[in-house]
Formats: sequence, structure tokens, C-alpha cells
Amino acid sequence: MSRPQILMPARMSENIERTLDAHFTVHRLYLRDDQPAALAAIAPHIGGIAAGGAVDAALIDALPHLQIIANFGVGYDKIDAKHASAKGIIVTNTPDVLTEEVADTALGLVLMTVREFSAAERYLRAGRWPSGPYPLSGATLRDRSVGIVGLGRIGKAIARRLEAFGVPVVYHNRRPQDDVGYRYYPDLVEMARDVDTIVSVLPGGAATDKLIGKDVLDALGPRGILINIGRGTVVDEAELIAALKERRIHAAGLDVFEKEPQVPAELMALDNAVLLPHVGSASVHTRDAMGQRVVDNLLAWAAGKPPLSPVAETPFKGWRPR
Repeated sequence: MSRPQILMPARMSENIERTLDAHFTVHRLYLRDDQPAALAAIAPHIGGIAAGGAVDAALIDALPHLQIIANFGVGYDKIDAKHASAKGIIVTNTPDVLTEEVADTALGLVLMTVREFSAAERYLRAGRWPSGPYPLSGATLRDRSVGIVGLGRIGKAIARRLEAFGVPVVYHNRRPQDDVGYRYYPDLVEMARDVDTIVSVLPGGAATDKLIGKDVLDALGPRGILINIGRGTVVDEAELIAALKERRIHAAGLDVFEKEPQVPAELMALDNAVLLPHVGSASVHTRDAMGQRVVDNLLAWAAGKPPLSPVAETPFKGWRPR
């Protein structure tokens, strides 16, 4: 019996590729110089995609027997899930397995930003400590309240950590959550006025593009701190840079950027910004678990079983005919 054939448009980790090779015939499009011709030749045989990058409508349309797109990552804004849904194609992602790691990173950014740990380390490494102690931090967690934007799995894990630190938590979502006791704000600007720290865990896409802009930053005010662990496109980067420069907010801690891996030089030059290179889930343990979820979703498809983690736009109702 021939093995199911899948497409790999972009390079994935060595562990994922090795595991997929054990179960599938894998066509690595990223290795081909003649990609259009190569894709046309294999298109009739492809039933699944192992997605380590973008999958647009054109690629979906080029594969007439495609049934599943298994995305590596919980965020899937680079996958045209709406178009996939219209064609009866299931999109999966990797929730749960990265929740705790990303929440740890978010709390690390909160601490680094509030307590200026990055700046203090630079002060020490520059040899300045013998000349005098590092100035007292201008902020503390002791008198802060945090508004979480996007109270999903990761947002709730962040909230639990903040509660352990004795920090009050409120949240803004499209709709209130029934399983939490935190105060819900239907209006983001109103929440920004009432807190002094915002942690954004929102996915990217048209619905969230530049959602956190000048009005939210001004409402947050001069004591305000913005943490973004979701997607860079959620924040109006130009407005954030201006607010940081003009000290209209106190500081920002960012793991994601609007056009990463490109980070504006203006942002990197600011001493009140803590910047990380999108490392929220970047541990061997968690990335291996994410890769295994990609594999498990594809194995479920190959066996004719329901996928483990279909995304909201493509609820599983059965596999389309091959």
C-alpha cells in the first residue's frame, strides 16, 4: 500500500522532517528551484500539507485533492483558513502544548520591563557598577493591575501567574468568558484607562490589525506598560515608537514585531523597550511537542480519524473525498 503524500512548502525542524519521512512520502517544495513545474507534477497526489510557513489561496487551489493543512504553531494567520474552509479542507494548529512556555515568556517580559532587568544587566556589563549602583527602578509590580487582551488558553495561563504574584487581572475579549472571575471589558480603551499594564496575546489577521494604537496607548498613560506576546501586527508600531519616545507610556516589552524579523532601528534605540526575537515557545521541549502535534494531526488524517486540533474556521465534519 502506497504511503500518503504530503507537501512541505517550507523547511521545518530536523525532528519533524525525520518523523514525517517515517510515515509519509514528503515532497519538499522548498528544495526545488523549479517550484511551479515541480508543484504541477505532484499536485494530483498531494492530500496534506505540513505547514511551517504561509499557505495562501493560490497554493490551496493548486492541490485538487488536498484534505488537511497541518500548521506548526498555535497562530495560523499565515494560512488562508477561510479559503480552506470554503473548499472543505481542514486546517489544524498546535494549541495546548505551547501554552505554559509562552505564558512563562510573557511573565518574563513583564518582570524584565517593569524592573528594568535588561537595562540593569547592560549597566553591569558596561563596567559602570563600581562608579555607583544602578538607579532605582521607576516601576514595580506591587501597585500594578494588568489587562489581558485575548483571554484564551495562553491568556489564562498568564493570568494565573500574575495572580500568584498578587497582581489584579482584568481582560478584554470579543466576548466574556464564563469560566473566569476576572472583570470583563467590552471596550479596550476603557480597560486601558483603568489599568497600567496591558498584555496582548491576540492572533494576527484583519480583525486585530493595529488594534492597539494611539487611542489605547494614550488611555494607558505615562505609567503604562505594554507587553506583546501574540502577533506584532496587533500593535501600531509607529504609534508605539512615538509613545515610547515621548514618554506617553512608561515602557514596552515585545516578543513579536510588525514585519519580523525586521525590527525598526528607532525601536531598538529606545532604552524603555525590552525586545526579544520571537522566542515565546522557543525551547527544544516545546518545539518538539508542537512538531509532534503536526505529525499526529497528519497521522489522524491518514488513518481516516478526526484531527486532534482543527481550527475554529474548519470544524471537522468528515474528510472530503480524495
